Amino acid sequence: MRILVLGANSDIARAVAAKFAQRERADLYLASRDLELLRKRAKDLEIRYQIEAVPLRFEAQDYESHQEFYRSLQPKPDGVVVAFGYLGDQARAQENFQEARQILETNFLGAASILEIVAADFQQRGQGFIIGLSSPAGERGRKTIYFYGAAKAAFTVYLSGLRNRLFKHNVKVMTVLPGFVRTKMTQDLKLPERLLASPEEVAEDIYRGYKKGKDIVYTKWFWRWIMLIIKMIPEKIFKRLSL
Repeated sequence: MRILVLGANSDIARAVAAKFAQRERADLYLASRDLELLRKRAKDLEIRYQIEAVPLRFEAQDYESHQEFYRSLQPKPDGVVVAFGYLGDQARAQENFQEARQILETNFLGAASILEIVAADFQQRGQGFIIGLSSPAGERGRKTIYFYGAAKAAFTVYLSGLRNRLFKHNVKVMTVLPGFVRTKMTQDLKLPERLLASPEEVAEDIYRGYKKGKDIVYTKWFWRWIMLIIKMIPEKIFKRLSL
């Protein structure tokens, strides 16, 4: 098995890569912007798990490069994990559309661009799997994070459509919805400790979902029920809340 991990320098991606290397002895393509850091992490994975890990430069917003990037992968991957993202600054995005655009493009358009190329290959081959990291933030708009939430909502719907399209071609598409995770992206946020997961816990849930052939995985598990309650709040009440 060979897996392409996009956004491989993120904390969750690192944990997922290690999990598949450990459990499946999967060889890895590790793709991100910081090639220097990737080389160190690739070498560590190779030594630790006796697998092949190839560091590759990938720019989510450089759409024109995506076709050539994927064409250059030899051999082609058996699975792809999309783990890149950008939380951004909601307040700044409201005042500066460049920040809003960065949030929207990184979290949705970049993912859709590369996954359409992957999907065409997997469909033609009649095999493969895609794991996309979305977010519960995309399940209902909140004033504190609605640009990020909008991008993740689009990504969740996109993955659902891709799953519907590729099912008859024996290609599995799994949507992952991590709640609060202790990562570099959230380190400056004040988050409830009891709801926090570690990247390793998220990776374990992702791997278990993959093995069970699940379509949607909430991690930690209780986020499914938290979001169910939040979605049930009537709009006339919800719009008055500070969330």
